[in-house]
Amino acid sequence: MRETPEELDKLQSLLDSSLSGSTAHLRSIVEGSTITAAQLTGVLTGMCTLALSTVTAKGEPRISGADGHFLHGRWHFGTSRNAAKARHLATRPAASVAHMRGEDLGVFTHGTVEELNPEDAETTADWQELLACLKDFYGDDVAFDWNREVVYYRLNPHWMTAYAPDLDKLTGT
Repeated sequence: MRETPEELDKLQSLLDSSLSGSTAHLRSIVEGSTITAAQLTGVLTGMCTLALSTVTAKGEPRISGADGHFLHGRWHFGTSRNAAKARHLATRPAASVAHMRGEDLGVFTHGTVEELNPEDAETTADWQELLACLKDFYGDDVAFDWNREVVYYRLNPHWMTAYAPDLDKLTGT
């Protein structure tokens, strides 16, 4: 968990406003089974497989997998610079991600991505911190160039909900 108290407050506000603005149908499913921002960041550690949804130039939805890392209350993920999803996100940065662990956890997020390590521009101020986390997880001896071959994104969410009917099952307590 790398979130500051301010980041946890922001994430909790997002979770609360997203749920309160959701349809009655969604609320009927998740109310009573949601978790707090602090609980969520405690569960979303390491690499979390994401289902990433982008849109083609023709407006057709596309879904693919991505390694997700939940840091500072937001999803971070990468792909090859020549992947279709990279082309989609370069021109249409709206995206949705889902992370599910069977029926035990569902985290659904909609937002806009920002590129963290552009090939032809300055990286974001926090790129080196994220890169250190990635190298710590994947190792520093990967067979690709982190800055040239892989593009990383941060999903800045405008909507997020988390469903976890039995938190103890997720945390092993």
